Amino acid sequence: MDERSDMDKSDEVLLPDFRFHPTDEELVGFYLKRKIQQKPLSIELIRQLDIYKYDPWDLPKLASSGEKELYFYCPRDRKYRNSARPNRVTGDGFWKATGTDRPIYSSEGTKCIGLKKSLVFYKGRAAKGIKTDWMMHEYRMPSLNDPSLPKTPKDKNIPAL
Repeated sequence: MDERSDMDKSDEVLLPDFRFHPTDEELVGFYLKRKIQQKPLSIELIRQLDIYKYDPWDLPKLASSGEKELYFYCPRDRKYRNSARPNRVTGDGFWKATGTDRPIYSSEGTKCIGLKKSLVFYKGRAAKGIKTDWMMHEYRMPSLNDPSLPKTPKDKNIPAL
C-alpha cells in the first residue's frame, strides 16, 4: 500500500453538522439539471443507484447523504420495451404512484422547471400487495410535449418541502 492511498482515505471526512435538505426547486433546478448536463459536483451528495434493485429498507445504508430523507439519481427503466410506463418492481414488492404529478416552479413562480410524483411501497405483487409506510418522491424534468405539464402556475406561493 502506498502513501497516496492512505492520504486519500484520511481525506474522506464527514462534514460536521452538515445537513442536506434541498428544496424541490433546488433538487430539480440545480442537482438534477447538473446531472443531466453531466456537470459533476466536487462532493457526491446524491448517489446514482438503480433503487428498484433494492427494497426500501435496504436503501439507507446505500445513500451518500440523508438521515430520514435519502436521495438517489435513478435511471428510469421501462416496463415494456415500447412503452413509456416505468418499471417500479423490487425484489419484495413494488412502488405505486399516488395522485397526479405536481409541478415544481422556479422561485419567480412563472416557469414549471420539474414534476414531482409521490409513490408508496407495497409488499407483495400488484393485485395483492400490502401497503407499507415507505414513501418516495420522484422528480423529473418536464419534456416539452409532456401532457402533465401545466401551462401556468395556479399559485405563485408554492411552499417547498
